[in-house]
Amino acid sequence: MKIEKKKRQFVSENLNINSWEAIQPYFDDLLNRNIDTMENFKKWLKDISELDAVLEEDLAWRYIKMTINTEDKQLSESYRFFISEIEPKIAPYQDKINRKIISSPFAEQLEQEEKSYFIYFRSLRKSVEIYRDENVPLISKESQESQKFGAYSAQQLIEHNGEKITMQKAATFLKEQDENIRRTVFDKIAYRRREDFKKFDDLFDELLKVRHQIAQNAGFDNYRDYKLAAMGRFDYGVKECEDFHLSVKSLVVPIVKEIQKERLKKIGKDKFKPWDLDFDPEGKAPLKPFETTEELLDKTIQLFRNIDPFFADCIQTMSKMKYLDLASKKGKAPGGYNYPLYETGVPFIFMNAVGTHRDLETMIHESGHAVHSFLTRDLELTAFKSFPSEVAELASMSMELLSMEEWNIFYPDEDDLRRAKKEQLESIIKILPWIAQVDEFQHWIYTHPTHTREDRKEKWMQLNKEYGTGLVDWTNYEDLLETSWQRQLHIFEVPFYYIEYGISQLGAIGVWKNSLQDNAKAINNYKEALSLGYTKTIPEIYQTANVSFDFSKTQMKQLISFVTKQLDFVK
Repeated sequence: MKIEKKKRQFVSENLNINSWEAIQPYFDDLLNRNIDTMENFKKWLKDISELDAVLEEDLAWRYIKMTINTEDKQLSESYRFFISEIEPKIAPYQDKINRKIISSPFAEQLEQEEKSYFIYFRSLRKSVEIYRDENVPLISKESQESQKFGAYSAQQLIEHNGEKITMQKAATFLKEQDENIRRTVFDKIAYRRREDFKKFDDLFDELLKVRHQIAQNAGFDNYRDYKLAAMGRFDYGVKECEDFHLSVKSLVVPIVKEIQKERLKKIGKDKFKPWDLDFDPEGKAPLKPFETTEELLDKTIQLFRNIDPFFADCIQTMSKMKYLDLASKKGKAPGGYNYPLYETGVPFIFMNAVGTHRDLETMIHESGHAVHSFLTRDLELTAFKSFPSEVAELASMSMELLSMEEWNIFYPDEDDLRRAKKEQLESIIKILPWIAQVDEFQHWIYTHPTHTREDRKEKWMQLNKEYGTGLVDWTNYEDLLETSWQRQLHIFEVPFYYIEYGISQLGAIGVWKNSLQDNAKAINNYKEALSLGYTKTIPEIYQTANVSFDFSKTQMKQLISFVTKQLDFVK
């Protein structure tokens, strides 16, 4: 795939963002420009879009480099400089420009003629509604504080077999058949996590205080209501989230309990210990889909070429451009992400691969996001390429399921392939209670802003009972269960971005179900939906993919029933 970066029409090709003064003239130009014709209005929007893309990409590279090496203080300072010195100065200008856009008579005309502009201007109106000057330094402070989570997590290493290893690497030993190994490693993980309980609590208390002040400044009673508005949740609200929580408790938790009972029977125990949850109950070695990240990459490209050559070309292009950092290593932030680069039009994938099946899932998941970026790279405005997470996660989670028929590339042994598919389908069911629990926890946290740490612990433990199966014995490790929320990156870095995984998972099941009936049609519908970016509403995008934007109890029951039937086929 040949990628040519579009020549800039407004921003200098030689721009170096080393000070606010370097970019202020562009904002002054946009704010003061006379807009007297529709042609001028459209050209103005394109210039705004170009500046947005340049700034977003500059920030993206600072974040990417910092997360690859959290120990390099210069990289951390570069990122901190942008969010503390540049973003706070952009915000007031951005608000004035937004107000100028939505007050223009050309905006009203344009959004009546083209749905994509209605979506764009709707978001701008909401941004204007909740913007407050006094929140600018607070939002900057929140951004700086939240990034400490990645740095703290990257410092969590344990020593095993004479080697210092990351938590991601340590987790692979919890799949070993030898219980002594599992327990030894789990104890080391527990010991290391205990050192940081207070550190993460301190960090979250600070974030909670700042976030609540932001909400109050914007005229909201609590941060939950503010954040849902800031995220642009136009197509559902609090009630739908609460219904989702209740549906998961009544429909999904009992199925997870049955899965765990079956597992307990196989391992000959009445209850699990915390180190018993990931090893194969049939006594088989952990799945090993690849040895090196080079192998992971090569086989992923081969897999995608079998599904759709375009998908393979996307990943191959990223590889050639060195827009991939896949291996787990010391000093690297935890987790995985696909970061869109709006100006170049080619995203960056970051992950921590150590050779597990979970790594394969992550690679395919992030590749789904990457394909989404490629499919939207030629949309007219940057805003059209910035889609809500309910759409973004539909792309990634659908890709996981669509890829399953090609997993024999990683698992030539039929039994390994069966086990991998079983693990995937069970994980779909098992993750939904965790998603709902994290979301309900956040609803409570921010609507009870004066809660104490003890209150927070009690609420989390209450939710553990409601969403758990009661089949794990945490004796002597109760503190790890009480603080298990501290391991969820989203709670610290991107609050309320989590239920989207559950909503999108249901949509992805629908895409996969369609593919089993007519694969070519399902792939085509999937690509068409992703190509829309954010030029239509979420329900319309889902409809283009030939699935419903519906996470009601009735719909959930139907889709989970389908998954359980498919699970029976691979047992």
